Amino acid sequence: MPDLSLQKKAKRLRIYISEKDHWRGNSLDTAIIMVLRENGIAGATEYRGIQGFGAHSLIHTTRQEIFSMDLPIVIESIDSPEKIENILSEIYPMVREGLITIEDVEIVKYTHRFLNPLPADRLVSEVMTKDVTTLFADMPIHLAWKQMLDKQVKATPVIDQAGKVVGILTDEDLLERAGIQQRLSVAIRMDSSEIKQELHTLEDSPLKVSDVMTQPVVTVLADEPLGMATTRMVKSGLKRLPVVDNEGKLIGILSRLDILRQVANSQSVVPSASLHKGAIKTVEDVMSTNIPMVNQDDDLSAIIDKFAKTDSHRLIVVDSEGKAIGLVSDSDVVARVQPAKRRSILDAFRQIGKPPAGKETAFDLMSPGPLTGAPDLPVVDAIKMMLEKTWKWLVVVDDKGKPLGLVDRQMMLEAIAVFDGKG
Repeated sequence: MPDLSLQKKAKRLRIYISEKDHWRGNSLDTAIIMVLRENGIAGATEYRGIQGFGAHSLIHTTRQEIFSMDLPIVIESIDSPEKIENILSEIYPMVREGLITIEDVEIVKYTHRFLNPLPADRLVSEVMTKDVTTLFADMPIHLAWKQMLDKQVKATPVIDQAGKVVGILTDEDLLERAGIQQRLSVAIRMDSSEIKQELHTLEDSPLKVSDVMTQPVVTVLADEPLGMATTRMVKSGLKRLPVVDNEGKLIGILSRLDILRQVANSQSVVPSASLHKGAIKTVEDVMSTNIPMVNQDDDLSAIIDKFAKTDSHRLIVVDSEGKAIGLVSDSDVVARVQPAKRRSILDAFRQIGKPPAGKETAFDLMSPGPLTGAPDLPVVDAIKMMLEKTWKWLVVVDDKGKPLGLVDRQMMLEAIAVFDGKG
């Protein structure tokens, strides 16, 4: 089954024949269907007419008083312009009496049940996380940041006194507009004394949560289908959506992880061995080939420079033969270098200073043994592996272990979303 999900412009082939027509000892309609299938056409549908007439103006009908065994048949297929053009040369001589037409069509959606592993009909309320950390709009920034650090929550809904959602505060908001020095994943790996010092500095800030939070906030209703919520999350480029009731009051939060778990916990079995290529999405279909990599011998300065140039929070570490042997994150660098260098490293990450000199190499700082998979690994299996191992990245490798691409949780979410790509 070819994947036409990204093929917007296509052609529709229609073949009008009679049920009495034959080709090489078989009925013509069966012969045409077999030719279409053998040539890899995306699909074909055959319609048997109730009544009609053709070039001879004879009426053929299923009505008993004028019963006919010569009813009209229409065979219809849709595929790429190139494939329709190629198949036409084979179909053309088979139709000795009839009609063949070709039309331009636009594919809005083309899919297979195994391409849609998400239980899209489940309600958001059945999937969401109910225990939600919240902030109030008038809370001082230093208290908000302390709460996010204590709870290790990167994004927190902001509510008013009535419990209605008025915004959402993320560590990115605080980085851009409140003057904190690092993302939460980096901050939680710093010494407690360093965190206390930053909180003490923030105490002098006059800013409130309402001054820096993201607003208006994209929300989802508790009784909406999960498929609609997932599409909204993907279109908005978000990792989580506050869940509200009909009055706008917060009752939960739907995260990217909540959605991926629904796919990983699915009881449906995908018989991949019996399906044509394209009937199941694989990591090769969705991976990014823009791979942020460092050599195992690269020093601290080179590593930080690569982080800045790739605008990534993680790098794949390869050995001298180009084989993926580990991952190094910006939080790994902060946690595993000498404390005296951390301030310089944080400044370098934000491109407001030069990276410090150091003998630490990527091999010294990496987490060894990255999660890897072959290009033909089904997306559902990749999601299960990533959640089981709690890894955010899966490196797609060839048979020699060399990186071909990578997938992350966002790519997995987009792969399972009921999403037409339109605004």
